[in-house]
Amino acid sequence: MTKREIKTGSVLLAEPFMFDSNFKRSAILLCEHNEEGSIGFILNKELDMQVDELIADFPSFDGKVFFGGPVQTDTIHYIHNVGNLLEDSVKVVPGVYWGGDFEKLKFLIQSDMIKPHNIRFFVGYSGWSDGQLGDELEWGSWVVANMFANYIFKDKPKKLWKRIMNNKGDVFSVIAQMSESIDWN
Repeated sequence: MTKREIKTGSVLLAEPFMFDSNFKRSAILLCEHNEEGSIGFILNKELDMQVDELIADFPSFDGKVFFGGPVQTDTIHYIHNVGNLLEDSVKVVPGVYWGGDFEKLKFLIQSDMIKPHNIRFFVGYSGWSDGQLGDELEWGSWVVANMFANYIFKDKPKKLWKRIMNNKGDVFSVIAQMSESIDWN
């Protein structure tokens, strides 16, 4: 996938030497990418909390919460694989949906129709204005990859950046093996 092929449903992998702590070794799913800008969620920065701790009237639920990005960290978003049950969901790629009717979501969770393995919650999001992401791609800040539902719903978040980078093959497999801490001696 080339830089020009970035689209909704792409995964952005931070280049291995990115120093921004918000994005270091991050894998970001782009849920929206158009001429106005881009919105995505960091898939591999799990927070030590449950969603029912964040939302007052939320049913008891062992749902994982992730740091979605540094924009509007007072908001909660969700990605799931039950788009057929949750009205107003936006299909991102096959088997991956973003958002949907929040009251219906709570009902489906209370009814035990949505389990923790079906959904991930995000505090904040990652966003780029028109042209900003293109510039960052030109500078080499991101590697673009294809998205597969298993990356969210089956893989271990801590190993996700390495797994996706490795799956790209060629030189990216070598990059995936690089240590997170570089010794410049």
